[in-house]
Amino acid sequence: MGEQHPSPQRDEILMHLLAQDTNQPRDEPEVAANIGEQLKHMGLSTWSISIHRRLRDAIGALAPERILEVGGGIGHRTAWLYDLFDRQESLPSKFTVVEQGAKFGVIIHRLMTRYEADKWTNIVVGDPIQLAAEHAAWSLATTTTSEISETPFVKDYQVIVIDGPSPQRANLVKKYLPFLDQQGVLFTVEPDMPTGDVDSEDEQGMALVDGFNSWMELIQNTQKSHHVAFMPLFGGTLVAWLPRLL
Repeated sequence: MGEQHPSPQRDEILMHLLAQDTNQPRDEPEVAANIGEQLKHMGLSTWSISIHRRLRDAIGALAPERILEVGGGIGHRTAWLYDLFDRQESLPSKFTVVEQGAKFGVIIHRLMTRYEADKWTNIVVGDPIQLAAEHAAWSLATTTTSEISETPFVKDYQVIVIDGPSPQRANLVKKYLPFLDQQGVLFTVEPDMPTGDVDSEDEQGMALVDGFNSWMELIQNTQKSHHVAFMPLFGGTLVAWLPRLL
């Protein structure tokens, strides 16, 4: 018999997931690369190729059935995920993409059509914070788990990916962590860190400071209920949460 490798302990799972998968292609998918060029022309930013690649590797290892992406933009990260699903033997049963801008939602819809993913993709246009609050209110009012959701979301996503402005990143994670399955993982990228002195009248600068302080508080508080792992990569740090078994 060959050498037996013990399964990782629960507190080690995230670091295994965040490791590089050498079986996955290292080049950026063609469709995603084309969207990346569009982002440059539009003056918009996106996560680095290194972060997208490692996120794709982790989601590929998890092979989730229910996925939620918050902050779809014009579909750059969505294209990475569609490429992954297209190469996998099985497709997710539900892929929910939340994007605040209606025009961007139309672009994601075209991407969905290109990959013939309309049967299992749900594109939701609206304020992510408000949508999360509405779902939380519905969940509290629900008396049985068999009721059909009156919101765009399904119960217990196995993967959640959070994007959004740095000042809002912590609040978005806080709002969407309850949507996570007990065995699921939430991913995001560490927000920008304020540098230098910020004038109290500088609204954007103070928003960044307040947002980063909220991020530090989030990390401290969620470590009581979740395993949290950090993977420094070129262009930022990928962060992941896995619920603790309490």
